[in-house]
Amino acid sequence: MALTAAADGSALGNPGPAGWAWYMNDDQWRAGGWPRATNNQGELMAVLDLLTATADRADEPLHILCDSQYVINSITQWMAGWKRRGWRKADGKPVLNRELLELLDTAMVGRDVSFEWVKGHAGHPLNEAADMRARAAATAFQAGRQPDQGPGLSARTPASPVVDAPVTATPPTLW
Repeated sequence: MALTAAADGSALGNPGPAGWAWYMNDDQWRAGGWPRATNNQGELMAVLDLLTATADRADEPLHILCDSQYVINSITQWMAGWKRRGWRKADGKPVLNRELLELLDTAMVGRDVSFEWVKGHAGHPLNEAADMRARAAATAFQAGRQPDQGPGLSARTPASPVVDAPVTATPPTLW
């Protein structure tokens, strides 16, 4: 049986206070963010944290609903070419968000992951739930407080070491 989750990011300003979240149901979701990041970084981090949280269930297919074509295309279409070119785009410029993309590339190894694009803010229940939590995380950082991180997948879901790393530089460098 496949695991299904929505992943989303939110930035209040781009860059600005940012949040990310993935959501399976009211008992299985997680959120986080940074005081300053971009929407794309939030979108990527939501998928990365979902892959990390489900790593102990890597034998199960994972179906990710995502309203970011940037994330879907980065992982499913563009990454192989970027890697061949030393993490450069076709125009020779460096790939933005390389740090997160490299972590995603590693997290995808050996996984059966499929992506489905869903239109954002169009009433899809899982996407709306992820969006609400990502925005709440960004809003919490804007207010100077820590966001509700959610229950994760289970009581044994480890915190991702990447999730708690602070943003110390302006995008695209996340750490």
